[in-house]
Amino acid sequence: MKISWRKSDPEKTYASEIQVSTLSPTQKLCRIKGIEYVLRLSKRGFDWGISFSNVFPLQTMTISGKQSEPQNPLGDLEEWDDFLKQRYPEPADKQALVGTNPEKTEEQFRDYEADARSSVREFYRLNHRGQTLDFVRRKRNEYLSLSRREMGVWEAAEFLNTLIDDSDPDTDLSQLEHLLQTSEQIRCDGHPRWFVLAGFVHDLGKVLCLFGEPQWAVVGDTFPVGCAYSDKIVFPEFFDNNPDKHNAELQTPLGIYEEGCGLDNVMLSWGHDEYIYHVTKDHLPVEAQYMLRYHSFYPWHREGEYRQLINGQDREMLKWVLEFNRYDLYTKSHEPPDVEALKPYYEDLIAEFFPAKLRW
Repeated sequence: MKISWRKSDPEKTYASEIQVSTLSPTQKLCRIKGIEYVLRLSKRGFDWGISFSNVFPLQTMTISGKQSEPQNPLGDLEEWDDFLKQRYPEPADKQALVGTNPEKTEEQFRDYEADARSSVREFYRLNHRGQTLDFVRRKRNEYLSLSRREMGVWEAAEFLNTLIDDSDPDTDLSQLEHLLQTSEQIRCDGHPRWFVLAGFVHDLGKVLCLFGEPQWAVVGDTFPVGCAYSDKIVFPEFFDNNPDKHNAELQTPLGIYEEGCGLDNVMLSWGHDEYIYHVTKDHLPVEAQYMLRYHSFYPWHREGEYRQLINGQDREMLKWVLEFNRYDLYTKSHEPPDVEALKPYYEDLIAEFFPAKLRW
């Protein structure tokens, strides 16, 4: 990496320019998250030394509905989270069997659909059309050998941090800052260290974006494939374009599954939840595994659907998924955490549970 800068009059405030180029002449100029090409410094007559490690070429997670990127209609992945908060404005009672009010009317349930942004509607249209049983099987075969690369957990968070909001990269919090917001609130509330760590790693599966997956195969409410779709899934009408909807064998309450088989034996729509579960499952307690694997399975943990598939362990773990959901969806703000100050704590926490490198 080459870094150069030019000073103006040392007696005045100056702007230092840094130019960053990769070692390979075939790679494009890259932008480092958090460092602009021009650094405006308010120091005078001072020699500056700058070094970087684990620098990745910038990737964009946002595609603002441009026709050139029809598979990525969301302006950024946070649009999906915002939509969830509109649907579920309050955390669930972790002691309740169903996370929402069972007396909620169909009209109330559908109000949020009418108010959804066009980009969110298009995202769900693509998701419900593309998440077939065959698609999920292909993605599981493609990714669950965990042969993409090897990274440590903090390294993976920095890699995910190269996903930025292309629509407004200077104001949105980074992916790493969002992870720390979740985990720090869990820590503040006195939960066990494994719970704090689950909060930190829960969205790392979104690195699927960096491996070329479209938004609809990375985020979104998850649901079982291979059996009938619940009408409590958001925008259920979009399943009319899914080939599985027209396969009678896949549209019974059990479909390809057996009653009470347990969620571990059920294939959910493909996304970041399933991926991060497989990356980390050998190192975390079962409660954390459920948090990671099912935190987007809203038809189950917030709507009480698919009871015909769950077993005793699933029922026992539901309270942990609901408790985690309180932090996943309701702790985000625009106040950035101090990443450098928190890094030593998290490096120690990560080392307690994980090896230096994980397979991804």
